[in-house]
Amino acid sequence: MLRPALLLVLVTADGLTAQSATPVSITPFAEQKAITLLRNHLPCLGCHMLNGEGGTIGPDLTTVRERRSPAYIAAMIADPQRVVPGSVMPRTTMPERTLDAITRYLAMRSGTAAGDVPAPGAAPAAPGRDGAALYTALCAACHGASGRGDGPNAANLPVKPAQHASREAMSQRPDDSLFDTIAGGGAVMNRSPRMPAYGATLTTAEIRLLVRHIRTLCRCEGPSWSRPPRGPR
Repeated sequence: MLRPALLLVLVTADGLTAQSATPVSITPFAEQKAITLLRNHLPCLGCHMLNGEGGTIGPDLTTVRERRSPAYIAAMIADPQRVVPGSVMPRTTMPERTLDAITRYLAMRSGTAAGDVPAPGAAPAAPGRDGAALYTALCAACHGASGRGDGPNAANLPVKPAQHASREAMSQRPDDSLFDTIAGGGAVMNRSPRMPAYGATLTTAEIRLLVRHIRTLCRCEGPSWSRPPRGPR
């Protein structure tokens, strides 16, 4: 049996969306596929609740269809900072088919109002220009303000967040490994997929600032083999 129809959401080149008058449907298979992606492969439930599962940093996705149109949902997934400059929600890159599937699932009982997508801001506002400010804005909710893995959202995660204050654990992780986890997310490092990727949101310099801040939390450096040589050769 087909689910209720909704307006076709089109992702444009600039990351915004438009709605077509062509009605489309979501099948039970497509619905289950979207649920599987959200639960096991995408970072969304690290911050958002869905049907009683997930984090509490962002709005509850269970009822997003009652508050937002398909166009708004697609625009936020595609480029959060473009829709809401300064949002701490990172941009998660994904194939168009995945974006379409997630949008259809979240919005399948949504209204069809198209006027709730704000005009893009002049420029996204960075949460901070030093490592400590970036960490407070983006990491502390899960990893804790002091990096002990005890942030207010930690209890909602199926895998305990890394303890960045642990000298024993962090001294075994090279800076490159920390950088790649922040940039690419947990899944690419064979860790929890609910750790989001910030590579499409932060600059390389900002990610390096976060790595250096983690080093101040653990009061340690990476393994000796991973450090660049010092002094004259």
